[in-house]
Amino acid sequence: MQVKADLHVHTTYSRDSVVTLKQLVFYAKKRGLTAVAVTDHNTVEGAWKIAEETDFLVIPGIEVSSLHGHIVGLNVNQLIPRGLSADETVDLIHEAGGIAVACHPYAMLKGSVGTHVTSKFDVVEAINASAFPFNRATSKAHQLAEQLKLPKVAGTDAHYGPVIGQAYTVIDSEPNVEAIIKAIKNGHCKPAGTSVSLRLRLGHQARFLLKYLKKDPPS
Repeated sequence: MQVKADLHVHTTYSRDSVVTLKQLVFYAKKRGLTAVAVTDHNTVEGAWKIAEETDFLVIPGIEVSSLHGHIVGLNVNQLIPRGLSADETVDLIHEAGGIAVACHPYAMLKGSVGTHVTSKFDVVEAINASAFPFNRATSKAHQLAEQLKLPKVAGTDAHYGPVIGQAYTVIDSEPNVEAIIKAIKNGHCKPAGTSVSLRLRLGHQARFLLKYLKKDPPS
């Protein structure tokens, strides 16, 4: 069986995202996704909440701001402290029962971990639909995965509902979190997707500004 999952999505529990929990499920289903990984910045609250409120398959996660750049932990249900080295962050993700993803390792303006990615990581985000410049960042991420002999995944890095599923990972797995994580770690997965369009990027910026003008709380 195959699972189609966007493995990098933010909700309003990330300060720079305007994706409500209801929007996340709506757009994930619209794109034909089987699952979504909720990877808010330095918090797991959004993943907890959506998992409680829907029967849609949610992979709990977190995007940790390490000393050397951002690292996604998948299958993580507890807070991972920010500000530690990349290696320390990866160790804590493993201790929490998760797998460590080198997300957008060469994208500009994203706090990318770049040269600090080592074989201690479990997987490389080879396609990040929000990465800039997309072609260069994607090419270098693929090369990194090949060099370290690590599996490749894809995610949107969505901060705006309509882009969810623009990039996704096809996983040879049963549709449950434990099986998905095991399959990814063993390399039974394939990244797919394209760059988020300029129109959608501008749409996100407009909604992000509106969110802060209204000062809406997470919902």
